[in-house]
Amino acid sequence: MNDNHEKLLNGISEQMKPVLGLSQQAIYIYLDDTHLVCNSRFANLLGYASAQELASVEKNILAKLVVDKSQETLVTNYRKAMEKMVGSTFPITWRKKMGGSVDTTVILVPISYEGHLFALHFIS
Repeated sequence: MNDNHEKLLNGISEQMKPVLGLSQQAIYIYLDDTHLVCNSRFANLLGYASAQELASVEKNILAKLVVDKSQETLVTNYRKAMEKMVGSTFPITWRKKMGGSVDTTVILVPISYEGHLFALHFIS
């Protein structure tokens, strides 16, 4: 991870710490395909021991965590958020770490931190 991305992720994690820590929903904040932060609820939902373990996944997040049939839906809604600054709600099926999948509903909204756009995801 380059230093700038690391600083951005650390900064937004600190700013969003109360939400990430106290929300009853799974949450992740996405910068790009290799940079995200999440709460333990999201990590546990997908079978990871911690948010740090999930965040350290060394693969394209989309390919690693989202089943094929849901990838286009996630990308389409992400683009709407980043290009048109709109939020959306949609179904996504996630891959679990040890196999299997989990169906969810995702709320995705754009947020800005230090002049960079992030996608904030709440998962139910």
